[in-house]
Amino acid sequence: MKIIVADSGGVEHALDAVEGWRVMEIIRAHGFGLEAECGGSCVCGTCQVHVDPAWAARLHEPREDELERLDENFAEPDERLSCQLIFTEELDGLRLVLPENVKAPEPA
Repeated sequence: MKIIVADSGGVEHALDAVEGWRVMEIIRAHGFGLEAECGGSCVCGTCQVHVDPAWAARLHEPREDELERLDENFAEPDERLSCQLIFTEELDGLRLVLPENVKAPEPA
């Protein structure tokens, strides 16, 4: 199972994904510099990602605390907190765009 993330340069990366992990954890496990200062407790809002429009309706609705963080951080309508997205089999192939400040890992 995979998620597809596009980095700030528009390069797409297919990341192996583990069911039950937060999307934030998957992105960070692959070496991307996603901040996620609070570690996934929906307090900081620094793990925002843009969700491909084709996938937006397939995600669960954000809870009130996520909506508050997104509002505080002036999120665009297509943004979600990756710490609040739990990867499931139904999300295999999920497509996201990372914010400009997120660095891709250096090639090996």
